[in-house]
Amino acid sequence: MNENYKTLIKFYTAFANADAASMCECYHGDIQFRDPAFGLLKGNDVCEMWKMLVEKSNGKLKIEFNEVKATEYIGSAQCIATYNFSKTNRKVVNVINAQFQFKDGLIIKHTDDFDIWKWSKQAFGIKGYLFGWTGFFHKKINEQALFSLKKHKENKHAN
Repeated sequence: MNENYKTLIKFYTAFANADAASMCECYHGDIQFRDPAFGLLKGNDVCEMWKMLVEKSNGKLKIEFNEVKATEYIGSAQCIATYNFSKTNRKVVNVINAQFQFKDGLIIKHTDDFDIWKWSKQAFGIKGYLFGWTGFFHKKINEQALFSLKKHKENKHAN
């Protein structure tokens, strides 16, 4: 079990425990994160995203992870996130395949890949089924995700 493997176990264990602060300890200062909902995030925005998602889940986020692999430079894992989507309160079971790159014993690049249409059908129901496969709908999801992150950061600084 190498150090990068331990880092991934720490990351996903913290995620399963809704501990965004410990998740962020696994990231390099120059972290780059990408997924189908948020697109590309860099630096502190990545940690703010996790904090926001954990807060919005109100303790009702279930995280399972498996297939964790890591070498000196790269890693991967599968994560299954089960939660109620905050906008619609619909249950989502999202199967995520993650790829990682490491630098200085920390995650410097994290890419989550999942089926955005499948996610859309669960999160939005019939609207997601009909439109979730379109580029237009993907763009709307991305815009809403980034808007939510922006509002979260503003509220954090207002308090």
